[in-house]
Amino acid sequence: MENHGTDPRVRMAVMRERVEAMKQIWTQDEASYAGEHVSFDRIWSWPKPAQRPHPPVLVGGTGPGVLDRVLAYGDGWIPNHGADVLARGDELTARADRPISKMVMSVPPDPKLFESYAQAGFTRVIPWIESTQRGPIEKALDSYESAIAEFTGQ
Repeated sequence: MENHGTDPRVRMAVMRERVEAMKQIWTQDEASYAGEHVSFDRIWSWPKPAQRPHPPVLVGGTGPGVLDRVLAYGDGWIPNHGADVLARGDELTARADRPISKMVMSVPPDPKLFESYAQAGFTRVIPWIESTQRGPIEKALDSYESAIAEFTGQ
């Protein structure tokens, strides 16, 4: 991270300011932003995004402060599948004062997991498929196809 110009101790503050600055650029005809890590005066950027008011900001991760970041400047949470994701998703929903989308990545092909996430308000489960040769990838996709068919009853 330092190698690319970011002090790891301030990375979350830098990320917050960059997201806030992008939102200004996306939504203002003439954007300005003044923060500790990001600062610019009167810039113009066209075309503007098609999504209104701006593209959704998805915050990933499962660290201790991730829900605070989602609530501060995110439109959605997209963690990797893990033991406490369902409970933390419930916490996020309880704390939110606006709609926050919930998606989860790296979910194994298990219709019971799909159901658990759906019941907890997650709108999308995203598979993880290893980068490898065609045969193993096709086998993994077949597993997901079967799990989805069982989950949806089709």
